[in-house]
Amino acid sequence: MIRGAIESERSLSRTIFFYIVSETLFSFFVSFLFFFFIFFVNQLLLMAQEILTKRVPFNQVALLVLYSLPSIIAMAAPFASLVGTLMTVGRLSSDNEVLVLLSSGLSYRNIFLPALLVGILISLVSFYANDVLLPAGTVQFSRLYRRILVSTPALELEANSVKRFKDTVVVTGDVTGNAISDVLILDKTSDGERRVIMARSAELKDGGRQGLSLDLDEAFIQSSKELARRDYDYGSSGFLRYWVPQEDLIQAVSSIGPREMSSIDVWREIKVKEEALRVRLDQRYNRALNHAMSLELALRKGPDNAEWNRRTNYTLNFLREAEAAEVLKRDRSILVYRLEFYKKFSIPFGALSFVFLAVSLGLLAKKSGQTVGFIFGLLISVIYWALLLGGQTMGIRLGYSPFWSMWLPNILAMSVGMIMGLIRIKR
Repeated sequence: MIRGAIESERSLSRTIFFYIVSETLFSFFVSFLFFFFIFFVNQLLLMAQEILTKRVPFNQVALLVLYSLPSIIAMAAPFASLVGTLMTVGRLSSDNEVLVLLSSGLSYRNIFLPALLVGILISLVSFYANDVLLPAGTVQFSRLYRRILVSTPALELEANSVKRFKDTVVVTGDVTGNAISDVLILDKTSDGERRVIMARSAELKDGGRQGLSLDLDEAFIQSSKELARRDYDYGSSGFLRYWVPQEDLIQAVSSIGPREMSSIDVWREIKVKEEALRVRLDQRYNRALNHAMSLELALRKGPDNAEWNRRTNYTLNFLREAEAAEVLKRDRSILVYRLEFYKKFSIPFGALSFVFLAVSLGLLAKKSGQTVGFIFGLLISVIYWALLLGGQTMGIRLGYSPFWSMWLPNILAMSVGMIMGLIRIKR
């Protein structure tokens, strides 16, 4: 009993445990700054530069950047965990500290358990940033951007772009200052008419509380009824002022997708969409069943009955409803929400799965452990990101399982790490 207690105490050293934890946290902090800077440049500085060119006050730009930070933290933390763990274990291995540890009668658990603890901690922090801070930051971001948009309408002015509002689509050509060339406007009036408006040039103006004003030169207008497209009117004008109401501008930037929701809200939205889909499918199935019963009745009555001549219509209607039901089953909006729901867990807890792979790879380092660990960490991060994007693309376009599309990179990293770790221990 005493000998077993001594061996157990030697197999786990508190001093070494906290030593490796501190080393891993330091490497994680360095790696986090690196990834944070990359994501910051790619996602924030470009946005800030675009807004600053439209003469938006600097303090408002700074607030926009601040509200965008949670998404940067949530993305940078898992990759920093991978690189930080690789750098720490690689340095311990290349400096022969792992060899000294094993020669002292201690086990690999003294390396794995501290790294696992740090991985769990990072995963929880990343999940909190992604699931709590990100939705809150998005709400504040949207509110501030709406205020900026109303006061700085030039934000909506981009060259060769398509802008969608509530009932309006504006297609722009080249832009110089507030002047636009080759403008196309597609909209719907309050009385249900569809309009196509074309102009050789336009000038954007701030209409205050009324919204945006487009002064169109050499405009051509064609309008038609919703249900009678052949009944149309057209006209031309040397000058025409077109208004985009302020409420349409606000609505255009107010929509929040599943990425900006918490996991609980996404799950609730999935249930609402599934219930709505079930109702629509039931309606389709009922209509298909009615057509099938009408077809059966017509066939039973035979050629002597007037229903016999309608059997082709019953068959076509049945096939049309059945095909429509199959299309409804592949509801893309539900698929997108499911993918985002699993993604909210897979990316933050990727830090935990990376621990298994990082420890096993780090133990293989012989020289320059930190440098080698950093390089391998970057390569694995690129591969992981490619697998994640590939899984998301296949999930949306090919209908693959949302769970496997988002969790397969984590499962692969954990599996490869565990296999390599077991091989290392047996040796």
